Amino acid sequence: MAETPTTHYVKSDDVHIAYQVFGEGPFDLLFVPGFVSNVEATWRSPDLSAFFRRLASFCRVILFDKRGTGMSDRGSQIFTLEQRMHDVQAILDEAGSKQASLFGVSEGGPMSLLYAATYPQRTSALVLYGSYAKRSRAPDYPFGWNDEQWQQVLDDIEQRWGTPEALSISMRVPGVGDREAAERIASYFRASASPGAAAAIMRMNREIDVRHVLPATRVPTLIVQRTADRVIDVQHARYLARHIPGAKLIELPGEVHAPWLGNRDELLNAVEQFLTGKMQTHEPDRLLATVLFTDIVGSTERAAALGDSRWRELLETFYAKVREVLQLYRGREISMAGDGFLAAFDGPARAIRCAGAIRGALRELGLDVRCGVHTGECELVGKDLAGIAVHIGARVAALAGSGEVLVSQTVRDLVAGSGLSFNERGKHRLKGVPDEWRLFEANLD
Repeated sequence: MAETPTTHYVKSDDVHIAYQVFGEGPFDLLFVPGFVSNVEATWRSPDLSAFFRRLASFCRVILFDKRGTGMSDRGSQIFTLEQRMHDVQAILDEAGSKQASLFGVSEGGPMSLLYAATYPQRTSALVLYGSYAKRSRAPDYPFGWNDEQWQQVLDDIEQRWGTPEALSISMRVPGVGDREAAERIASYFRASASPGAAAAIMRMNREIDVRHVLPATRVPTLIVQRTADRVIDVQHARYLARHIPGAKLIELPGEVHAPWLGNRDELLNAVEQFLTGKMQTHEPDRLLATVLFTDIVGSTERAAALGDSRWRELLETFYAKVREVLQLYRGREISMAGDGFLAAFDGPARAIRCAGAIRGALRELGLDVRCGVHTGECELVGKDLAGIAVHIGARVAALAGSGEVLVSQTVRDLVAGSGLSFNERGKHRLKGVPDEWRLFEANLD
């Protein structure tokens, strides 16, 4: 392996993502970095370079900088999980990787979970280190950070980012004793992100909640956590292990959050054993998807007023318009029935924006639609989707008013940081679906 791997770029939507490929192992491993990173500065650190050389001893490693950080474009300070998932897809396609294991560190974990659940056919295994499903405290999630802790971190970024005294260093690398070592770490952080980008990332992390995704994670999963980690409480790892089917949890001693420090070899031994052991492979029959239902409002009355022939002509125009918008937003038509469409997306933000675009396009035809959006685990039946998530999406759409795009709380939680806003529509009983569901109307005007 070369001393410093070559940095390549791939275009993902409107940004260029920097990545490196090194190692010649029998399978691919995509390393999803935590808070901030810089693929070239990585190789100037003896600890970081030793960590990645060990990974490259048993697999082909794909390393990248997330949008807004490191060597990747920094034009945007909007960092959604959905955008990052599409960036990963672009990198893997460009690197010629048809299937890869994902190694998600800290904030890289939630996106890795979302990717693995959405693309199980392209994910051979999942490793999560020092990670979480939700970053902020809630009544039913008491081990996240509270508002005071968040404010302390955000204030520190504003005042001391990239200095040896910053919390970003002392929390992740406790016990940095000498000034020279602390300055090296501070220099790496400065090369990895600006203060504004670091603050934007932390504000996005504050909103992350992928708890709904955990039961839909169907790939072999290893969770590794240091029990005294000063950034991520060990209870986060235990929560992940309880809610991801078949997940294996390994707890290691130590308080250092950075995986390349402390008992690094013990951590890497666990990862290597998990990834190189025999794992059963099978074609996935379930995946995470966002479903969008659209339905013409007042279709029966409109059909009666127009007559059969003119109504059929209008329907054909309706179908063509919807398909045109679906293609624009990379949605996949699943089925249609009369005046309704079911489409699937690999990310909820695009599904919501697509619904808004469909609504606008159909108003030009004098038609109003109601739309419902839900994200959940779906059953693959050939090219069709089935299961409770599809039923929930249909029920959500049925409750929408004329011109409304109604979404489930699952969708609202997953689009945190996207710039989308919502109005609370209260709790509802969905026909044939257990429990009450909180619904929200998307603001798209």
